[in-house]
Amino acid sequence: MVQKTRDKILITAEKLIMQTGDSEVTLDQIAQELGLSHAALYKHFRNKQALWEAVASAWFDREIIDNIQISDKLPQSEQLHDWLWAFVNAKKTAFNTSPKMFALNTEYIDNNPPALRVVLKSAYREINKIMNYKEDNFDKAEIILASFSIFTLPNFKDTWNEPDYEKRFEMLWDLIKGGI
Repeated sequence: MVQKTRDKILITAEKLIMQTGDSEVTLDQIAQELGLSHAALYKHFRNKQALWEAVASAWFDREIIDNIQISDKLPQSEQLHDWLWAFVNAKKTAFNTSPKMFALNTEYIDNNPPALRVVLKSAYREINKIMNYKEDNFDKAEIILASFSIFTLPNFKDTWNEPDYEKRFEMLWDLIKGGI
């Protein structure tokens, strides 16, 4: 029941963000929409920051991580290449098709390194799985993904629709593939 209420809060918060166009939706608005008290939200989220991090994280997993499909029949390095290419394109697509949620993700996740590390754990797990890395700390996966930050961090979003986007990705891939 607790998880169900938490999920309803996340869905409602995202819906209100999409309706209003910004992340300035108040906890009172969310509570009112759900027929809950403002205080009831604090049973599930310690503050507004925690709520927005959870909303952005759920959106990130649903819109980016869950949309990546690659063949597991390819050699490891090709799987990693294809996964990274799908990842950066999923992020680019999210930027182009869901600017409100992309902005929320930027504000509460990408601009908050501790929150970003938590959100990216699902990506790190995928990289570890592809590369058969047995470590639980995700150090290698984090370094691999960080090397592609020009294709994933919002500060670079204005370059994602440039004609040489794929060429730049392949140039970067060529630089790192020997070291993985």
